[in-house]
Amino acid sequence: MAVLEATKSKKKKANYSKEQYLNWYKLMLRIRRFEEAALLAYSKQKIRGFCHVYIGQEAVAAGMESALQPGDAVATAYRQHGIALGRGLSSDACMAELYGKATGSVKGKGGSMHFFSKEHRYFGGNGIVGAQIPIGAGIGFAEKYRGTDNLCVTMFGDGAARQGALYESFNMAMTWKLPVIFVCENNGYAMGTSVERTSNVSDLYKIGQAFDMPSEPVDGMNPETVHEAFAKAAKHVRSGKGPYYLEIKTYRYKGHSVSDPAKYRTKDELNDYKEKDPIILIENTLQAQKMISEKEITAIQDEIKEEMKAAMKFAEDSPLPDPSELYTDNYVQEDYPFIKH
Repeated sequence: MAVLEATKSKKKKANYSKEQYLNWYKLMLRIRRFEEAALLAYSKQKIRGFCHVYIGQEAVAAGMESALQPGDAVATAYRQHGIALGRGLSSDACMAELYGKATGSVKGKGGSMHFFSKEHRYFGGNGIVGAQIPIGAGIGFAEKYRGTDNLCVTMFGDGAARQGALYESFNMAMTWKLPVIFVCENNGYAMGTSVERTSNVSDLYKIGQAFDMPSEPVDGMNPETVHEAFAKAAKHVRSGKGPYYLEIKTYRYKGHSVSDPAKYRTKDELNDYKEKDPIILIENTLQAQKMISEKEITAIQDEIKEEMKAAMKFAEDSPLPDPSELYTDNYVQEDYPFIKH
């Protein structure tokens, strides 16, 4: 309650429409409740293996999606349930994938770290630290080769910013002017070691300056600032000027994964960030501007709560993959007109 009251005391001017604020609010709340449901299911051993939740970082997914076009692609790392939901994957398909069920987004074969959806232009969910960075650059290359107006958002964490693949990808992307928005979701701790302890450069957006890549820091606790940064970057990229790099400063309320007690940070630090909670921020904006009533807010909350209950039931009732599925989806054969066989 103290957190709620502290946040409510800061009235927020409305810069966007009621519809936009509601879209942000519903998506962020859906992500938060999905991740809470996932943690509950994990505690009951319904979900196995690794599980990295997005609680606290919801504004990044919300602000990004409102600034993108339908044909744009997204590639990210393993803390990715929220990004997938933002792309439009259903709660049912995502929860079933966590349960390892055949009705999951990748038929139960990917689990928590490897969601994928060609339909939603979502290319993971990649488990290897930094592996998605050259993949995203490659998707950008493909879009440029095809002559489309699409771009690829390539996301990674502050830990992956140390990988050599990032520097190679940045160099190629700038040399070939690829339509890529590189995004570092800097939540401060990688797996559990603070940025300040791992690099002399703690402002990670400065990495892009070595390649003359337009780069800037972004407040990642507010979907408005995230939206504006992505809109600016997308305009630059679509104009043919090449990639753009955003360091989005965000925060995860939970540990790196379910096995991490996060003892490397103080309770005061955690509470300071909870006072900036993006969901409460937008809820207060909606109410302060008299765009929505308390009753309507409660109805949205109840609807999403029921959606998560239904998703867990759907996952529970869904079948496990047939053993024969072990041999499917491993390879794909394509015929390209420019290759002579």
